[in-house]
Amino acid sequence: MWHFALRRGTVLLLTLLMVSIVAFLIPYIGEGDPALLVLRARIADPNVDLATLEAMRRQLGLDRPVAIQYLAWLGDALRGDFGLSFVRRAPVADMLGGALLVSITLALTALLVALLVSAPLGTMAAMRPGGRADTASTLLTQTLIAIPEYWMAPMAILVFALWLGWLPSAGWDSPASLVLPALVLALRPMAYFTRIIRAAMIDVLDAPYITAARSRGLGMAQTVMRHGLRNGAMPVITLFALWLAGLLGGSVVVEVIFAIPGMGRLIYEAVINKDIPVLQAGFVAIVALAVVINTLVDLAYLTINPALRHSHGA
Repeated sequence: MWHFALRRGTVLLLTLLMVSIVAFLIPYIGEGDPALLVLRARIADPNVDLATLEAMRRQLGLDRPVAIQYLAWLGDALRGDFGLSFVRRAPVADMLGGALLVSITLALTALLVALLVSAPLGTMAAMRPGGRADTASTLLTQTLIAIPEYWMAPMAILVFALWLGWLPSAGWDSPASLVLPALVLALRPMAYFTRIIRAAMIDVLDAPYITAARSRGLGMAQTVMRHGLRNGAMPVITLFALWLAGLLGGSVVVEVIFAIPGMGRLIYEAVINKDIPVLQAGFVAIVALAVVINTLVDLAYLTINPALRHSHGA
């Protein structure tokens, strides 16, 4: 177990190092002159004279070798200092912290809703493959996968906010503001959760220990609750972690449509405004969280299922 954790920790550190290098090089992609980007963000005049440009390069330390610049940037980043936003002139770390909290809240709410709905749907479909519940479940999941968020979000606003007036259409002012975006975000993972739970439960319900439990007089519902769900949960844990990592920075459409101040919207606005410090910090934060989450899931696997330790040499 400790050997596996050490190996994964080493891979984690090397991955984060590569991520930091890519993030540092973001200003050099495209126009290729970070000083010019900073000046264009600060002054309205697109024509910048050479003397002003050279002064800005010296102020930003861009006259030093690239390796020295990277080490200085990395040192600041490790202390949580990603500089000031070009647009808001506020510390990027503060902007990032608030946006991450919003996105984590939204993503976890959406995934918990998806899991609460998909667990009974997938289980009922698995209990009688090919039956009515299975057919209805298949039809529902195919429909949910096919409907994109950029269509579902405006429809949800139109029905529940404008026509019925039950919920706010945008913003992040109250718990009610969480309902519509969380439901829209929950639909697609709900479909995938239902499918994976159905497939896992079909395999579990055919296992010998399920037959033994039924032979002892245990009812089907009790058997599923006591033995089936726990043993079929492993693939769901992986899928939950993957969706969580993806939604932290991948819910751009929903956050923009519902005017939610999360990571997706923050990065979207940074791209539009060429706000390089925000882009760098956002890229590092999202990829780092994704790698950390996947590493923790792997370690949780070994804890939950000791048999996997031998296959991993742990």
